[in-house]
Amino acid sequence: MKMVSWQMVEPKKPLERVEAELPAPGAGEVRLKVAGCGVCHTDLGFFYDGVRTKSPLPLTLGHEISGTVEAAGPGAESWLGKAVIVPAVMPCGDCDVCRRGLGNICGRQKMPGNDIPGGFASHIVVPARQLCEVPLDPAGRPAGPSGVTLTELAVVADAVTTPYQAILEARLAAGDTAVFIGVGGVGGFGVQIAKALGALVLAVDIDPAKLEAIAPYCAATFNAARMPFKELRAAVTETVKQQGGRRTEWKIFETSGTAAGQQTAFGLLTYGGSLAVVGFTMDTVTVRLSNLMAFHASARGNWGCVPEHYPAVLRLVLEGKVAIRPFVREFPLARINEIFEDVHGRRIRERPILVP
Repeated sequence: MKMVSWQMVEPKKPLERVEAELPAPGAGEVRLKVAGCGVCHTDLGFFYDGVRTKSPLPLTLGHEISGTVEAAGPGAESWLGKAVIVPAVMPCGDCDVCRRGLGNICGRQKMPGNDIPGGFASHIVVPARQLCEVPLDPAGRPAGPSGVTLTELAVVADAVTTPYQAILEARLAAGDTAVFIGVGGVGGFGVQIAKALGALVLAVDIDPAKLEAIAPYCAATFNAARMPFKELRAAVTETVKQQGGRRTEWKIFETSGTAAGQQTAFGLLTYGGSLAVVGFTMDTVTVRLSNLMAFHASARGNWGCVPEHYPAVLRLVLEGKVAIRPFVREFPLARINEIFEDVHGRRIRERPILVP
């Protein structure tokens, strides 16, 4: 049996199909048969926008991966046969920052599709230490009432867990106001998590279809393309007031990964508020940092999610508190070049999952 992968040889050049012998896992590693791999904005950044990968090209992209362990190296035998999600950020677990609970900034972390070959392939070899096991029912399906499949769970590896960590670090609590700027993959799942935690949730986007899809999970939605910023801010403020929310301490989550979204998010800061920058763009924005001082507010970035939070996120999904199926769409891996183009051209609104 051969392994099939789709490799980026150089940016903007069609990904190439490559066949190779199945890789053998080393000590502490496992080989997965990939069930699905989500297409993330970061993959498009590597391919279209000149964002550099840590590993040299050619490289297989893809970091939202679920699958089944079919081979294990020494020390990882207990993982054989298990269904798993591969964390998009896998800290080493042993260095100083890891020991202090700061695995997001571990210098030895491994990210599939960046530091190591990724999941746009039939198989992948990854460290076993940070894997998240998916509990299965007697029929071999992910356990719980949600009905989600192992393939669909691929997006947990980034699109669901990343906003979860941002929400934790913002100390979002029941009764708080959470505003998400950009409600595509990451932002849409962030909205659901915030609602599950009891927050008053508002959503801002420029795509009417995305706002319509996420509306059942929000107190209100706002189309930033249809109103000047001052009107948008006034509308958000009035809605929070009408819903009984606080005028202060809003939690703002920038999940669009655009310069316009970042400026909007910063402009919505309130007294005691916090801004979480979750989306990524190569563009530069101009903001008045003194607002942080004047509002006694804070801003911080968010790089992925440490593996120890994955089980809690997985429970939210398996219990049906965070819905995945309405927001994803499966495609054959062989259509990867077409799907990249369609996502880049905004012709697909759901989160694509590529299936080998």
